[in-house]
Amino acid sequence: MRQIKFLKFVLPVLVILAFWAGALSSHIALPWAQAASDADYQKMRLFTEVLAEVQTKYVEEKSLDQLMTDALKGMVSSLDPHSSYLTPEEFNELKEDTKGTFSGIGIEITPKDGVLTVVAPIEGTPADLAGVQAGDKIIKINGNLTRNMSLTEAVKSIRGERGTKVTLSLQRQGEGDLIEVAIVRDVIPIHSVRFNLLEDEYGYIRIVSFQENTSKDLIKALQTLQSQPTPIKGLVLDLRNDPGGLLQEAVRVADQFINEGIIVTTSGRTPDQQMVFRASRLTAANNYPIVCLVNNGSASASEIVAGALQDHKRAIIMGTTTFGKGSVQTVIPLEDKGALKLTTARYYTPSGRSIQAEGIEPDMVVPLEVPKDTVEAGHEVRERDFRGAMPNQNQNQPKPVRNQEANKLQYPADKFAVDNQLQRALDQLKVWNAYFGSYFPSPAVANQ
Repeated sequence: MRQIKFLKFVLPVLVILAFWAGALSSHIALPWAQAASDADYQKMRLFTEVLAEVQTKYVEEKSLDQLMTDALKGMVSSLDPHSSYLTPEEFNELKEDTKGTFSGIGIEITPKDGVLTVVAPIEGTPADLAGVQAGDKIIKINGNLTRNMSLTEAVKSIRGERGTKVTLSLQRQGEGDLIEVAIVRDVIPIHSVRFNLLEDEYGYIRIVSFQENTSKDLIKALQTLQSQPTPIKGLVLDLRNDPGGLLQEAVRVADQFINEGIIVTTSGRTPDQQMVFRASRLTAANNYPIVCLVNNGSASASEIVAGALQDHKRAIIMGTTTFGKGSVQTVIPLEDKGALKLTTARYYTPSGRSIQAEGIEPDMVVPLEVPKDTVEAGHEVRERDFRGAMPNQNQNQPKPVRNQEANKLQYPADKFAVDNQLQRALDQLKVWNAYFGSYFPSPAVANQ
């Protein structure tokens, strides 16, 4: 009884004081920090009453720490699919991800209607080599049902020490039975930029994700391609199945192709979220035509780049409609060494478009042609499919093989032969050069 009384009458005061302290320290005007109404107090008392009942009467003993963690996770995850409360362990994992290496299988996943869904496998990773496909629903992890499993719990279950095995039970559109895939974990070094020559005068750059060194690696790739004995006169920028990453790196990548004007703007409720990112005029790319390849796996930061290139008419966007994640998440460190990953703003392309839940529509729609026994375009999963998604306000890839005679990086012929989108992109560059030459005008049509 003493414990119950403590929880019912002392804890509400502590919780309210915590909110007061947080409000004063961060200068946020919370309703109960200004003038807490009876209704506000009643809601807080209701929370602590439920907490007390669970802790004292639930069939299994639950620690106060675990109950509070679960309550925080539930509150934040109900906001939208991309907001979450991160424990200290999860926060450390997030920081490791952006630095470019972790141990796991290499997939980007997200919850869709309570079911974990693959956004895209990371190219060249164990998941990719095992045949995991965008749109696959993960029904079980090592035999454990994932229904209503949190994203962080799923990530923790899938990751593990190098050399250990994890088994995924996948539901794939068009398949009647679950597909069991056993995958051996490995260290996943994310080399975010890869480049080749498609032919002597046409370059190819693939960005796998946007991490701390992506823009630096992109500059090196451009310099290498542009320093060949025969200068390139066209480039394919491949953003397919790029799940995104750091906003600042997306801006820096777009800046290598755009001479002037706005790259992206963000808008949120607080003044620090009203931002305008502009080109610096220090582009690394020469003024040749560009075809940018995208698909339903191109999300977030990759959509920022594609949107900027499209609005500035700096590239022809080709492929299929992108994922449609037009929101910005801010990671806010907390006192417990954890963090709050919170959606704080929407972003807009240079012309003012929000692509939230809609995506970037290609200038040239070119579906990927694949054999019937592999993934079809109908398996696409996009932001708008997720429960709680914000509405739109507007309406191991083989290592490059060096041709020693020509001293150039050649794109693998076997991969090129089965990639009709890449073939079409190269054809488009050749057509442009045949009619207009290698010079590509870049009018600043976006807002200045």
